Amino acid sequence: MNKGAIRLYFKLKKKNFKPGCICEVGVYLPEESNLLGFIKDDIDTTLVEADPEYIKKIRNYFSDRKNVKIIEAAIFDYHGKIELCRRESSTFISQLEASPAMINDNYQINDPDKFMADSLLFDEIDEGKFDLISIDIEGAEWYVIKHMISRPEILSVETHGKYYTNPNIKEIMSWTKSNGYISWYKDESDTVFIKKGVFIISLIEQFQLKLKNISICLLKSKKVLKRMLQLNHYSRRKM
Repeated sequence: MNKGAIRLYFKLKKKNFKPGCICEVGVYLPEESNLLGFIKDDIDTTLVEADPEYIKKIRNYFSDRKNVKIIEAAIFDYHGKIELCRRESSTFISQLEASPAMINDNYQINDPDKFMADSLLFDEIDEGKFDLISIDIEGAEWYVIKHMISRPEILSVETHGKYYTNPNIKEIMSWTKSNGYISWYKDESDTVFIKKGVFIISLIEQFQLKLKNISICLLKSKKVLKRMLQLNHYSRRKM
């Protein structure tokens, strides 16, 4: 289980929060699932993954789990077919303007990495019952939230990571605010939101969130400064 998943599971256990129906969009490897702890607790779970290579491993890993429903599809803004790109552990919709692989690793899309997948709207699989949703689909997270029927108590979204900022961060933050969500904590890549009143966020947790926000801003500033120095060096060489 990845560190983020362990953190989420035990932080919610500490808050005495037990979900009844959960969903993860963008699973990757089954043992890396953000909801693995809850799955082992027999919580009803829907797992959504677009990459057929990972789907095979997910089906095999959870073959004896009656509480797990698996959907092979990409979640986007329309129903049909969509082109994705596989970059090591990062599989993303190729038409996106930004993904962690493109921003952090300067990855350029190559034809051999492309494949086609089914594309669904999230409201096609969301009946309004999810009370915990985890979304990590490399830049397309907004399209899950945009078509979400459920209003889960807990919402985990990949919003940042190293130099990367989710391309739809303004839409995500506007939606969460207007729907009564507040930021609980952030880790290396995700922001975990809770519905107001679900539980109390301690003063220590509030302070930790402020420190994390400062850390993220400093890292982004470092990239901007590095880019400015590179451009300055390039300009001098041309003179």
